[in-house]
Amino acid sequence: MTLPVIASEAKQSRASGAALDCFVASLLAMTLVLGATFFVSISTGPAFAAGPADLISEFRAKNGEGKVVLDATLNAIAQQQAAGMAAKDVLDHDVVGNFNVRVAPSKAGSAAENIAYGYDSFPKTLGQWINSPGHRRNLLLKGASKVGVANAKSASGKTYWAMVIAGGYDKPKPKAKPPAKPAPKPAQAAAKDKAVKDKAASEKVAAKPKPAPKKTCTINLLGLCI
Repeated sequence: MTLPVIASEAKQSRASGAALDCFVASLLAMTLVLGATFFVSISTGPAFAAGPADLISEFRAKNGEGKVVLDATLNAIAQQQAAGMAAKDVLDHDVVGNFNVRVAPSKAGSAAENIAYGYDSFPKTLGQWINSPGHRRNLLLKGASKVGVANAKSASGKTYWAMVIAGGYDKPKPKAKPPAKPAPKPAQAAAKDKAVKDKAASEKVAAKPKPAPKKTCTINLLGLCI
């Protein structure tokens, strides 16, 4: 009578151990899954967010234009513009000088500039530019390959944005034409030229006085001509 009870107790003990093992295994598996999820979340966090050049390139690609990459020179030009606007708290393309003069150091064949203020992130600013015909046209500049983006905050708390997009770096600059040589004159024209010069020289020689014409006498009387 005792054996079945012991056997029964033994079976119950084994069953309880198996259940505990399953619980521990499930808990461990859940921990691994949570750990993997956390790792993926960290890996795809803000550090891997798309930058301004990527967002602009994505928009350009949707409209049949080539991608652009960030350029240090254009970034510096954009930063100068953003800082100038923030310092004076005004939205103005010419706040730090004419755009053509400011963009000259980039040596680009073509360039355009977008400015804005009030948005705390570039995606929001880009959205505003896309919805504005003039700014949209600049974003889709033909042949553009480089871009610079910067922002600065004014004393009043406004965030000013500037973007400079440029292209035409591969176009060779036109060479200065040498001065045209005078066409050689034909032999006949040269001979005529010489004749004209000789005639002019001969006319400069003082003309000899002509002899006085002889009088014709009707009557010659005692040596007098009447």
